[in-house]
Formats: sequence, C-alpha cells, structure tokens
Amino acid sequence: MVDYKVGLYFTEEYYQYNFGETHPLRPLRLELTFNLFEELGLLNHSLLEIIKPRHCTQEELARVHSTDYINVVKKLSDSPNEDPLSGYGYGLGPGDNPIFKGMYETSTLICGASLMAAEKVFLDDTFKATFNPAGGLHHAHRNRASGFCIFNDIGVAIAHLKYLKKDIRIAYIDIDSHHGDGVQFLFYDDPNVLTVSYHEDGKHLFPGTGSVHERGEGNGVGFSINFPLMPYTSDKIFLDLFRKTTPIILETYKPDILLTQLGVDMNYNDPLTQMGLSVSICKDIAQTFKTSAREFCQDRWLAFGGGGYLMGVVPRAWSLYLAKMLEVELENKLPEKWYENFKDKVQYEKAPFYLWEKADDIEKEYLKNPDLAKKMLDYKKYLIELCEITYLPILSKK
Repeated sequence: MVDYKVGLYFTEEYYQYNFGETHPLRPLRLELTFNLFEELGLLNHSLLEIIKPRHCTQEELARVHSTDYINVVKKLSDSPNEDPLSGYGYGLGPGDNPIFKGMYETSTLICGASLMAAEKVFLDDTFKATFNPAGGLHHAHRNRASGFCIFNDIGVAIAHLKYLKKDIRIAYIDIDSHHGDGVQFLFYDDPNVLTVSYHEDGKHLFPGTGSVHERGEGNGVGFSINFPLMPYTSDKIFLDLFRKTTPIILETYKPDILLTQLGVDMNYNDPLTQMGLSVSICKDIAQTFKTSAREFCQDRWLAFGGGGYLMGVVPRAWSLYLAKMLEVELENKLPEKWYENFKDKVQYEKAPFYLWEKADDIEKEYLKNPDLAKKMLDYKKYLIELCEITYLPILSKK
C-alpha cells in the first residue's frame, strides 16, 4: 500500500514571468512542460496532488532580499517606463533582466510556490517530494537581480525552513550548468545550509564563480562545495562523478531535507552552454536523488526547476524527474498530440522524436580524441579525490 504523495505547484500565472519574445527564458518552456505532464498521464496519477501557489509576503521576501531592492522591484513592476534608470544599480534593465509590468507579482508567486513546497514536504509526512518547475531562480542576490532571476525563490524557501525550525539542517544540490551563486552566497557563512553545485567551470561561463576554492566563510567554511566541470563533460563522466560524490556527501552531512535545482542546460545542444549531457541522464540523476533523499535526508525531497533553453529538452527532462518521484516507468516515446503541438509552436527547433536520447556524438568524440578523454578522466578523478580528502572530513565533524 502506497503511503505518500507528491506535490506539484502549478498555475498558468507562471507564464506572466516574461522578459520578452527574444529572451532565452521563455514562458513557453513551462507551457510545453505542463502539457507534456498531462499528455503522459502524470497529472492524473493517484499519488500526485496539484497545488495552486500563493504569493509570498514582503516579510517572507525580506528574509533574503533587502527592503531597498524589494521596493525598487515593486515600483518598476507597477510603472516600468516611469524611471527605468533606477533599476540599473539593481541589475534590472536591458540585457539579462529586462523590466516588465507585473514582474513583482509574478516573482512573488514563484517564491510563494517554492516556500509552500518547502513547508509541505517538511511538515507533512504524507508528502515525500514536492516540485516547483517554475522555481530554481538561483542567481538573484540579496540586493540585485542576475541571470534571468529577479528574486531568489530557493533562498526564500530555505529561509522559511529556517523560520519553521531554527536548527534545521538543509542540503541544497544544484545541477544547472550555471553556478548557483545566489544561493551559495546568501548562506555562505551558515553551516546549517550545505550548498553543492555541479556546473560548467566559471572560467568559461556566467556567472564566473563556483571554483573549488569557494568553500564558505566564518562558521560556514567547508559547507559550500563546488564541482566546476570541463566543457563537453559527457554522461558517463558526469554520472560517475555524481554517483561517487552526492550520496556520500549527503550521508556524511545527514540533513533534515534535500533541496535540488534541476536546471537542464548541461544538455549538449543547449544554446547558452558548452556541456555534453543528454536527456537520458535525467533518469539516473533522478534515481540518485530519490534514493539519497530516502536514505540520508529523512525521505524529504524538494525540487525546483532552473535553466534549460531548448523548448524540446526542458519538458522531456522535467517529465523524467516527475515520473521518478511518482515511480512511473515511461515508454521512450512522445505522445502524438504533444509532438504535433510542439511542431506548431516551436518552428525554430527540430522537434524531438523520443522522450529521451543519449549523447552518443559526445562519446564518439572522446574515442576520436584520446588525449581529451584522458584529460576528462584525470579531472574527474581529481574532483572525486578532492571530495574524499577535503570536503568530507569537514562535514563529518559537524
């Protein structure tokens, strides 16, 4: 007899988080994702509860963001054209974070969803997992927007958990290709918030942070862990590193809850990154997260969305994560109705044919370039040893 539920936080109001038609972070990502959930039958699953989010309050937001910044976002949200220059010092304006009407309301809705998801999985034992695909806005800092992120919904969720239980131990793992800098630095001195980020090396990619030397400060030294990856890291390289580090880190730290940011822009075709992962690997990553949450994190798993800028990748990858939460075995095929809908709405991308695929071309490149393959393997070995020799001993003392 199944004795748990999975919470999915969804509202069509998410689609109003919209920087414009030419911006990489398109609302269509979420629209196609929820449509695929539906066509795969996941939304009708007996274990799933679809929950409509609320807006977080200004007080909840102020646990991680400054009052000045919140007020600037509110002002520009109401009147985007009145004084647009006032947003420049806060990371708002042309480029990554264009100002748009209603951005405060939509951002607080996403934050509210992540906060609710955290509270649900922490306080209600019938929920083993919760998922907010619209969340994962991990670049926003206390006083500024950054990298498509106005407010840091992950930070808001973590702060709420700390409000619910002062001495809670939280493990946050980020697999977005871009380093989870905002979350890391919001809790950089806090030993009760362990941040772990697997990402493309900041030498090659925004935001330029996330080196192995960023390990926390003050009481938090040793509780920020980074695994910067070489461009074109493959499924095999990543999965071996991930399986040999994530479970042992969680087993050693013994958190009360696991939070994961499920950015999927490490995909080998993503237009903003230079990595080599496939959609197929999401099944393996999801299994590791689910098993680790059960064995080392009190069987509490909160998942956020994140990056990923191919309309044909994001929905399929996040469907695999939700399916694993529900213990659903999916066939490797796409529903015809979703496939036709995709072709109609996304004419600038080649339509995917399968639900998942491997990155075989990346593996073939390694076979043709043994020097590159050796370099990748040696670097992976270095990161694993760094975890064993440097990271774990500090975690074991806490």
